[in-house]
Amino acid sequence: MDLLDTLTAKGLRRELPTREEALAVLATTDDELLDVVSAAGKVRRQWFGRRVKLNYLVNLKSGLCPEDCSYCSQRLGSKAEILKYTWLKPEQAAEAARAGVAGGAKRVCLVASGRGPTDRDIDRVSDTIAAIKDADEQVEVCACLGLLSDNQAERLKAAGADAYNHNLNTSEATYGDITTTHTYADRVDTVAKAHGAGLSACSGLIAGMGESDADLVDVVFALREIGSDSVPVNFLIPFEGTPLAQEWNLTPQRCLRILAMVRFVCPDVEVRIAGGREVHLRSLQPLGLEIANSIFLGDYLTSEGQAGQADLDMIKDAGFTVEGAGEATLPRHRADAAAAAGHGCGTASSGGCGSAASEAGTAAGSAAGTADGGHACGSGGCGPCGGHAPAPAGEDADEARTDLVRVRRRGAGTELAPNA
Repeated sequence: MDLLDTLTAKGLRRELPTREEALAVLATTDDELLDVVSAAGKVRRQWFGRRVKLNYLVNLKSGLCPEDCSYCSQRLGSKAEILKYTWLKPEQAAEAARAGVAGGAKRVCLVASGRGPTDRDIDRVSDTIAAIKDADEQVEVCACLGLLSDNQAERLKAAGADAYNHNLNTSEATYGDITTTHTYADRVDTVAKAHGAGLSACSGLIAGMGESDADLVDVVFALREIGSDSVPVNFLIPFEGTPLAQEWNLTPQRCLRILAMVRFVCPDVEVRIAGGREVHLRSLQPLGLEIANSIFLGDYLTSEGQAGQADLDMIKDAGFTVEGAGEATLPRHRADAAAAAGHGCGTASSGGCGSAASEAGTAAGSAAGTADGGHACGSGGCGPCGGHAPAPAGEDADEARTDLVRVRRRGAGTELAPNA
């Protein structure tokens, strides 16, 4: 297929495809799906080998958000029956982080719902970062706290944060349709503040909110333009009690096409399958790993996800390895650029994908034990939360499913362990 040959060649050269080529990926047929996955997989293996980076998300503050993001179960006015609690203490958050690291997670993402942090909140998060780094200095820490004010990114960097997450979520043209309490420009400004302070920029999107193919292409091109090192791809979980509760628009095939388009546009960045992985990819999750090189481990934060051990088994069974703490996530050219800019992620003292062999596609790494992981939603969060439940017999895999959301009743705020 000429299109896929062209996109593969461009991806191996880190060359940006045209908008028309990106749109064409989304328009491919089911008969072409495995060819699309294979082509995107060649690009993935060139820059990341067969390594999978595991991320573990700690929800520092759940619910109670004043923003009106339509996709979010923690939004102002949400009727979703989720856990709600105020700030965890640093030692509580550090204990939760240790569970994820024990399961193989390389990055801990600290998330708090809300419009943005106060200076006191930055102090709280700084103390939490210190507690996590004291236990294991190799752990990457990504903060996800909403819109940043002046000098807050610098304070997080000084406290030891490696990265900052703030998703663009959708195209600029349609952003006002999903949120009215802040703007697309506000989000771009926060990513710029984080990058300017020397933090690795983590910014992604949410698919399945009723957007067009053009909207998806627009936001992915924008993510490349702003220099996101990590691109979380979230698939909307339509929580009951939110305005998008009826937006069940995704199939596993559609999700794979979206992931492939992201990989072709952003060939050498960390592409992460984030919220909604279990709900929408379902049994095709291993094919998603052929395209993306990063996932969240285990449970999500406001709903239940696949058990951590099931994630580890899936990675192993699909022939992938878990990226180790000593390995650089990003290819050498991006890792060197990040190091020169003072960014904390994507670098390693030795080995990893900073080596020429790794750029050619070699990989190593392992993980042991079980863990629970998460993903949070909120104004500044990593995207919508998702869960999964058993599928009814005889369900057509080509049709969008509406029966899979299960609100999380375990973890922070309960006496039950996250993967109990």
